[in-house]
Amino acid sequence: MKVISKLSIAILTVMLSLSCNAKTPIIYLNVDEPKDKYHTDLLKFLFKDSTKYELVPNSGPLTESRQHAELNSGELTVAAFAAGVDIEQRLLPIRIPILKGLLGHRIFIIRDGEQHRFSGIGSFSDLTRFKAGQGKFWSDTKILLSAGIPTVATNKYNNLFYMLEGGRFDYFPRAVHEPFSEISSRRELNLAVEPDIMLVYPLPLYLFVGQQNTELAQDIHTLLETAIADGSFDEFFFSYPLIVELLKKANLKNRKVFRVDNPHLPAETPLQRKEFWLDINKITI
Repeated sequence: MKVISKLSIAILTVMLSLSCNAKTPIIYLNVDEPKDKYHTDLLKFLFKDSTKYELVPNSGPLTESRQHAELNSGELTVAAFAAGVDIEQRLLPIRIPILKGLLGHRIFIIRDGEQHRFSGIGSFSDLTRFKAGQGKFWSDTKILLSAGIPTVATNKYNNLFYMLEGGRFDYFPRAVHEPFSEISSRRELNLAVEPDIMLVYPLPLYLFVGQQNTELAQDIHTLLETAIADGSFDEFFFSYPLIVELLKKANLKNRKVFRVDNPHLPAETPLQRKEFWLDINKITI
């Protein structure tokens, strides 16, 4: 009995030790599109030395609405979405723009061979004579419509490329890190990146967690603030292959810029924190 008792105590001690040393899982959506990998690689960067958390990939894809539901149910722990009043009421945002505002810098995918139509655009009024294409429930759709830009919307992201090629609308505004990989992965379509125009509006990309996950939200916020303050966030951002590629290809400094308001941002959006946002005039790449 003494042997059994001692053995039981030893097993219990080991189990308690393992329990105490176990890390809290952070479940994120595993993605395939290069444009979507940025935030998952950022998470790996932020938590690389964590003794508290462990990153666990979850197979996808999931629609945005399904991701919202799984964040609040705990099946998913963290995801990245564009900011907005509605989503920030349903989920808990970490209000630091992880793309430094580039989500709101929009360049266009157009039909290859139609650049001459866009070369004649000299004013925002000229642009409004063209129809944009967007996802039906995207934050951008509301912004474009509020600005008076005719917009054709559909439920399915991938359909937009085929609708554009088929002439349903004239251009597909994409965040500057998106169109190059999107076109290269759809070489069968007659599409090109328009080289001269950029539409700009304030639209941060945030990390979000479920409404009850306040401790993780605070930990992510602290990690991001620390990385921004010590310069390691900028090192990650400006050396990230997707960012390097877009800054070389997108010709941001020399584009004709049309700026529009985003009336759909919450008052808590940190627009006054200049260190959070990219100034394209200071780009050195």
